[in-house]
This record gives sequence, structure tokens and C-alpha cells, in this order.
Amino acid sequence: MRKPLVAAIFALAIAGAGAAPAVAAPMSAAPAGSASAASASATAVTADAKAAAPTLQAVSLAGTVALSNCSGSIVRFPNSLDTDPALVLSNGHCLTTGFPEPGEVLVNQASTRTFGLLNSSGTRVATLRASKLAYGTMTDTDVSIYQLTSTYASIKSSYGISALTVQDTHPTVGTAITVASGYWKRLYSCNIDGFVYRMKEGDWTWKDSVRYTSACQTIGGTSGSPVIDQATGNVVAVNNTGNEDGQRCTENNPCEVDESGNVTVRQGINYAQEIYQIPACFTTGNQLNLSAAGCTLPKP
Repeated sequence: MRKPLVAAIFALAIAGAGAAPAVAAPMSAAPAGSASAASASATAVTADAKAAAPTLQAVSLAGTVALSNCSGSIVRFPNSLDTDPALVLSNGHCLTTGFPEPGEVLVNQASTRTFGLLNSSGTRVATLRASKLAYGTMTDTDVSIYQLTSTYASIKSSYGISALTVQDTHPTVGTAITVASGYWKRLYSCNIDGFVYRMKEGDWTWKDSVRYTSACQTIGGTSGSPVIDQATGNVVAVNNTGNEDGQRCTENNPCEVDESGNVTVRQGINYAQEIYQIPACFTTGNQLNLSAAGCTLPKP
């Protein structure tokens, strides 16, 4: 959540794609948000090791959406039904009303926001509309979830596009991932490098954030992009920020804080927020229930 889109475009023009970290593409001055091959080993890989390696899928842009200032995706949970109203996942800092304050949680607010639905090649095939903002916050995580006026079944029937499934278990280090940006119609591939106990950026603190390997050099407008596990096709996180200038814990320059309070700054490294805890908070009919068993999302 950092520099304006115009700055991101300028950075790309002078330095080439991948030169700037992830940020939202603001409506006015809003915030933001391919894997290199490892060197070959001199030791031959055994047949057993090859068999143990996950089969990676070709991730596409199908099911991603373009917001006015960010990226997002049509998502469902493991228990969602085809007849349920579809949901859009993005960042809390991508809300049209501006950044939620620390501790602020927005629930079930009317919204008519629109989203451009993309197919696998990145062609916009439809404009979908929200009926409400079901959930939005920048506390502990950085997430927004909109409920649409369309069901999963109607989107599939009309456009041949299925929703992406949110994984309800914690992601793992080393997972091959793709950050799929509907705003830019662009894919970034790398791996999960690790997890951050606490990440601080300006006034906000996020828990157990995902850190990418350096190959994912996401740019302005990629905020809210789904982070897709290449082995399962499931969404394991939502892209949201990165350290741009090497500063310490300032806006556009998040820092990592460990359990002992030690601070680490990684300039040029980008991050995402976990979402495995979200499915427990949505029950019958894809309706938000923050009192449901197992729901740990921040409450208003």
C-alpha cells in the first residue's frame, strides 16, 4: 500500500517490469499493494524425489477481477454452494472510502462497487456488481470481501468462469505460488519464502504475513491479487505490500518484527496476508458470522 499508480508507471518506464514492489493503484492517491530457477545440483535427483515433487498447474487470470484501483478475485469457500451469492476478495486498503483506521472493522455495508471479470487470457468478459461490503479491515490482516448480486452458478453459466477456492489451512514455506493481477492482467510467479510474526507499516500491524522470494516483484495496482498455490489452484493469501525504499516501518516500507521485538527491513521484498482463517467466519449462504465457531477475524 504505497506509491501512486503514476509513480509505478514511471518506474516501469525507466527500469522495466518488476522494478517496483507491490502497491495499490489509487483512484486519486490511494495505496497499493516468473520464479527464477534454482541452480542445478551436481547430484542426480532420484526417481523417488521426482515422484515426491508436487505437480504444478498452469495458473491463468480466469476468475480474477479488476477494481478501480486494485486487483481482486471471485472466491468461494470449501462449503460454499453454487447457488450462493459470489464473493470478491481484495485488500482492506483498496476500499473506495479510504484506509480503515487501526482497530476499525467494517461489516455488511451497502455497496454498488463494480468489478471487471477476466477470463483465462485476461479479456474482460463482464462487469459484476456488489450488493454489499461483507467485511473490510486493515487490523491484523488487510482484506476486503464484497458480496455480489450474482451467484457462482450464474457466473459459470453466463461466462464459463468458476470461482477460485480459498484454502482453509495454513500455507507452507517453499510453496510455488502465482500472484494473479486482474488490474494489470499479469502473473508473477515465485515461492513462499517464510512467515512474519508481525509486520508493521505506518499505523498498521499485521499478523503472520506471507513473505515472497525476490522473484515476485509486484507493482502498483497488484494489491488485492489472489496468491495461488500452483499445485492445488487454491488461493492461499492476498497480495498487499512491500518495502520500497528500505525505510523502517513507514508507509510503503513495512518492516518485520519477530517475537522478541527485533526489527528486520528487507528492501524490495513483497508480502501478502493469509486468508485461511476467513472460511470459518462465513456460514450458510456465504453470510458473514463473526460469532461462528472457529472464527478469529477481528470484530467491530
